[in-house]
Amino acid sequence: MSEAHTQLNELIEITRDGQRFYEHAAEEVKDPRFKTLFLEMAKAKTDVIRALSVEVASENETPSDGGTMVGRMRQLYADTKAKMSSDESVTYIEQLEEAEDRILHAFEDALQSADPKVQALAAEELPQVRAAHDRMRNLKRDTH
Repeated sequence: MSEAHTQLNELIEITRDGQRFYEHAAEEVKDPRFKTLFLEMAKAKTDVIRALSVEVASENETPSDGGTMVGRMRQLYADTKAKMSSDESVTYIEQLEEAEDRILHAFEDALQSADPKVQALAAEELPQVRAAHDRMRNLKRDTH
């Protein structure tokens, strides 16, 4: 597998962490507004994953279908913290915003890649990634 495909698969895994975390959070929160929002955010992550996967597959490589240990640990931490919180929604919002930070930084780092395909794809997906990040950052600010 080329370095470019390795980098793209890392972006897929980090984005999938976010997608799975949003889906999980939607199942856990009671507030229907947040359930809906989290499902919308999960779909946005699915769209980014699809775009990255198409590029990897176009070179006859296999797109990653997993996530990362860091992503799984963040979700477990959020679950534990939410169980001890008086408002689980706030806990999930805080942790999802941190997950968005991680995704945004990964895409920004990919803009510095030596591979022009990785740079171009990261640049193409960055507006959606940044919009999701900003949405969760603003929600976190509004819930505090």
